[in-house]
Amino acid sequence: MADEMQDVAKVLAQAGNGRGRRVRLWLILAALVALAAGWFWLGGSADPVRYTTEPATRGTITVKVTATGTVQPTTQVEISSELSGTLDTVEVDYNAEVTVGQVLARLDTTKLAAQVVNAEASLAGARAGLAQARATAREAAADLDRARELDRRGIRSQTDLETAEAVDERARAAVQSAEANLTLAEANLTLQRADLENAAIRSPIKGIVLDRAAEPGQIVASSLSAPVLFTLAEDLARMELQVDIDEADIGHVAIGNPAEFTVEAYQGRHFPAEIVQLRFAPQDTDGVVTYTGVLRVDNAEGLLRPGMTATADIIVQQVEGALSVPNAALRYSPPVVASTESSGAQGGGGLLGMLMPRRAPAALAARRAGDSRIWLLRDGAPVEVPVTIGATDGQRTEITGGDLQEGDAIITDQTEAE
Repeated sequence: MADEMQDVAKVLAQAGNGRGRRVRLWLILAALVALAAGWFWLGGSADPVRYTTEPATRGTITVKVTATGTVQPTTQVEISSELSGTLDTVEVDYNAEVTVGQVLARLDTTKLAAQVVNAEASLAGARAGLAQARATAREAAADLDRARELDRRGIRSQTDLETAEAVDERARAAVQSAEANLTLAEANLTLQRADLENAAIRSPIKGIVLDRAAEPGQIVASSLSAPVLFTLAEDLARMELQVDIDEADIGHVAIGNPAEFTVEAYQGRHFPAEIVQLRFAPQDTDGVVTYTGVLRVDNAEGLLRPGMTATADIIVQQVEGALSVPNAALRYSPPVVASTESSGAQGGGGLLGMLMPRRAPAALAARRAGDSRIWLLRDGAPVEVPVTIGATDGQRTEITGGDLQEGDAIITDQTEAE
């Protein structure tokens, strides 16, 4: 390059006067400037390319699936009333701990108690009717026996015998009818007593009162859509977290996977959990398909409350002692400088095409489909190394095959000379 500049200077010195000479002089000066610029661009810069590197390391790669959901009681029960009526008393409040069979509220029992008394009287009448029917049946049976004996002796007529037989049949039928009436009266009394018992609304589980929508004097209408008076949750020391898992991640999650989650109420604290159920039914929200995963949660400290929003990290894979590189290394590729011939052919011919190097587009440096490659810094120069990748945690990726050793300098970026 220096020799070429000296030749140009000699030509400049030998140039004569005149307008034509001045034009040639300017052309020679432009060529000289272009030669100097090309020399600076191609190698005359004092600042070399600087590479950013990170070492290949061994450690644990933990693959996680993130999902959000809400904390829920393991068992939650909504309590209504089987009967219509007016609430006489409400005996529990919010957050009250209840046991199985404990009375939560009572309906006014005035009418129900009267119905029980009426049923008891009907039962007593049915029992008396049965006793009367049985007595009549015994009398009719005795008359029939006497009629048959007299008929055998020829003392009474055949008509008297037939009459006695008919009376006996009617008496036995009356007994059956009285027995049925007694059964009906007993069943009616059982129903009335059950209604009176159901006037006391009781807890079916041991737990805590989450919600109460009952007040003394409130009228309750029993129907297919009976109002919910109480919402109870079973022991809050054992809860569950229901999360929505994206359809792209559901294939990686399995029952038994450990997890941890956070809630807004306790910033920075991680609660342990475990996947115990993966439901097959899809949830479609605005075209986004998710599947419900249920995680078991230990709430012995009582910090978690029903309805808390949680973000869970489910551990789906863990690789110990994995040789890994930063994910940025898999995305890095050095720029490709076109050769003089290709630059002249594609970027323009002549002196400008020869002197101005061109960065090849990323497509020219693209890897073959299915290949993964990284660049190592060896002896100050970048070296391309094909590798086989494994698990990734989003920041580092496991390298399962390739010419890579722990501690090798992996290029992740570069700063070009100015």
